[in-house]
Amino acid sequence: MRFSVRPGQGEPDDLALGDMVWEAERGRVVSAGHAPDQGVMIHLSVALLLHQLGPLLSGKRRTLSYTGIGSSFRLDFRRDGEGFVSVASKGTPVGGVRAEGLARAVLRAAEEFTEEGLARLPTDSGARNDCLAAVREFRAAVEA
Repeated sequence: MRFSVRPGQGEPDDLALGDMVWEAERGRVVSAGHAPDQGVMIHLSVALLLHQLGPLLSGKRRTLSYTGIGSSFRLDFRRDGEGFVSVASKGTPVGGVRAEGLARAVLRAAEEFTEEGLARLPTDSGARNDCLAAVREFRAAVEA
């Protein structure tokens, strides 16, 4: 997976649009290139994704329907009793993986995004700080 800020939006701000790419053995889902547009408020959407995935990956929840902020981009996650998580978008399967593998992949994508996608935001940006805090919390949960 990959999270990115869309280029050409002028000065970076907390509500910048961006895109998500999810790819696995059964398909590929991208927020870009749709009519109507499915770009997400990327900084806030990454933070929300990490917060919402936590209970699913730990086994406290079995399902999650995630929708990016300011968008109709949606992912549906379903965890079975064996710890296998399937991912779909609007009924189309993307793939599946053990919860631990999904957690590591999401963490890696989120860390790459924080290195690249947050660099231009001011240090006092609320979205920047929310995203960084969500990555720290998610990392702690993955490493526990």
